Amino acid sequence: MIKPVTKAVFPVAGLGTRFLPATKALAKEMLPVVDKPLIQYAVEEALDAGIEDMIFVAAPGRSLLEDHFAPAAKLEAHLAARGKTAELKSVRDGFPAPRRVAFARQDQPLGLGHAVWCARDLVGREAFAVVLADDLMMATPGCLRQMVDAYAKTGGNLVAVEEVPEDRVGRYGILDVAADDGTLARARAVVEKPAPAEAPSRLAVIGRYILQPEVFDHLAKKQTGAGGEIQLTDALAATMATVPLHGLRIDGRRFDCGSKLGFIEANVAFALKRDDLGGDVKKLLRSIP
Repeated sequence: MIKPVTKAVFPVAGLGTRFLPATKALAKEMLPVVDKPLIQYAVEEALDAGIEDMIFVAAPGRSLLEDHFAPAAKLEAHLAARGKTAELKSVRDGFPAPRRVAFARQDQPLGLGHAVWCARDLVGREAFAVVLADDLMMATPGCLRQMVDAYAKTGGNLVAVEEVPEDRVGRYGILDVAADDGTLARARAVVEKPAPAEAPSRLAVIGRYILQPEVFDHLAKKQTGAGGEIQLTDALAATMATVPLHGLRIDGRRFDCGSKLGFIEANVAFALKRDDLGGDVKKLLRSIP
């Protein structure tokens, strides 16, 4: 029997250099899309999938993320006293409430694999999700909900994937596909950031994972890979002899909010979906010469 996934790891210790100077003191996961930070979208997605324990892997000295998920009694009292019911709901009644929020520290930016390894003691020896908040998903049901449903059938390691243009495969982990039904692909290997001529496919791993604890055993070796970093995809590859790997194409739309253009696109797309903003945003876009 495959046990349910109850814990999600959020690596939020990156330097966010593409968004300097905005990210000089602010983690990029705190950048807002419309009126909600990226990390809140990610946590809400995890909660929607039935995951209630959130583990943030953060850099030392960045407390704004902790403050965001902590109670704000003074702010709530201020809003209540002034009758700002909608605003009060957004930070209290409508605010995500995980069962548990825990923090691990990543002292040095040594790669995604290292960030995940830093959460090992909080995860323990059970399956867990990894969510990269700067891959913002617009999907119904949510991306992680789709993955949890698929994982109940596949077990093993499961990653979200999408087809990318050939000239962009060098930015991703790429699956070497053994079988593919158009939605779910079974991998025989995974290669991190291959050259286009050497890529086994164009099926790229994006920022959602459901992983077995065996990945920690490889990550503990702290072997560096592409870019001189400790790569999570290398741990997936190293455990494939005993843990199968599948890639799930998500029914939805992904926004790469790690890039400026993707971040702008996400803000426009999410604003257009809002009942209170969509019409005005359409008019605004039409008015821009």
